[in-house]
Amino acid sequence: MSAELATERGIRDGVRVDTAVDLVIPVYNEERALEAAVRRLDGYLRTRLPYSYRITIADNASTDGTWEVARRLAEELPGVRALHLDEKGRGRALKAAWSTSTAAVVGYMDVDLSTDLRAVPPLVAPLLSGHSDLAIGTRLAKGSRVVRGPKRDIISRGYNLLLRGVLSAGFSDAQCGFKALRRDVAARLLPLVEDDNWFFDTELLVLAEEAGLRIHEVPVDWVDDPDSRVDVMATVAEDLRGIGRLVRGLSSGRISVAGVSEGARPRRTPDPSLPAQIVRFGTIGVMSTLAYLVLYLMLRAPFGAQAANLLALLLTAVANTAANRRLTFGITTRTGVVRHHVAGLAAFGIGLVLTSGSLWLLHAGDPYASRFTELVVLVLANAAATLVRFLALRRVMAPR
Repeated sequence: MSAELATERGIRDGVRVDTAVDLVIPVYNEERALEAAVRRLDGYLRTRLPYSYRITIADNASTDGTWEVARRLAEELPGVRALHLDEKGRGRALKAAWSTSTAAVVGYMDVDLSTDLRAVPPLVAPLLSGHSDLAIGTRLAKGSRVVRGPKRDIISRGYNLLLRGVLSAGFSDAQCGFKALRRDVAARLLPLVEDDNWFFDTELLVLAEEAGLRIHEVPVDWVDDPDSRVDVMATVAEDLRGIGRLVRGLSSGRISVAGVSEGARPRRTPDPSLPAQIVRFGTIGVMSTLAYLVLYLMLRAPFGAQAANLLALLLTAVANTAANRRLTFGITTRTGVVRHHVAGLAAFGIGLVLTSGSLWLLHAGDPYASRFTELVVLVLANAAATLVRFLALRRVMAPR
């Protein structure tokens, strides 16, 4: 037996390991799409993946013929198993499937197979080699090729920007339905993940990063499923509630990743002097303003001037506060994060009044003002808002 295959079987952390990779397909009422997807995935893995594998169909309380299709496929195909749950929830299905797996690496992908299957080997290889703890597909990397509508693209980018701002997330794409992790890592992380639905992915990654685990990113080719039944707005609302819960849990110490790993590397504290803070704050401010202008232009056509201003300002304000906590004021712990973001949002409110008022005055005086004139007015209003933000954040983030 080769050294590579020898790592696939044996006892790890007291648990039997009998295959290298277990890819889970969580499904709910997918009787029409399931068989073709599983046969296509099985054919690819059988001929292209240089490791032993299993495909697990996790049926979470389907009300159509999905479970019958899943059982038949498990009987016909030696590399397929079927798991039935009585309650809905993608996160719940993944927890059940991963917790009962006997593979060295567990992962999942959506039943629509939106991700090009050629990304499977580079996803699992660094996990089997021990190079990484988790691996995720990303649609936002430079080498990715993505086909999807502008609305979903804007929402996805905005959501990941929000994660970077509020939770200082370092990963680029939380919601791509293409992830894997070592089974021993899953055993330590899953008990900490509270969400059983769509926020499961984000919570898993945030906790992994908080614990200092290594997350490998794989650029993917992705084609959105036009028949997707995901309620985008309901999912966004659920995600926002999940982010708030995580912030409160991590800040209060209710959620602790102690014991998951040895922890993250310490960060260097920035120079605390006022001139150095002004330079860093100004640099972050320039970058935030550029990001704000780009977002405003992207959102202007579909949402209108005032709504675009609100969304762009909110997203960049949250990211700006997080960046200044870490880079300007040298705060690397989560102590006080809620208070700091409240202060940042208060400054955001003042900035919103300044920018929205400026737009209103401009349009009242010139209803046909050009986009260039709008941008000039917004830059000036943002300059005033930046000064207010610096004074507010410096006061609230000063050592106590």
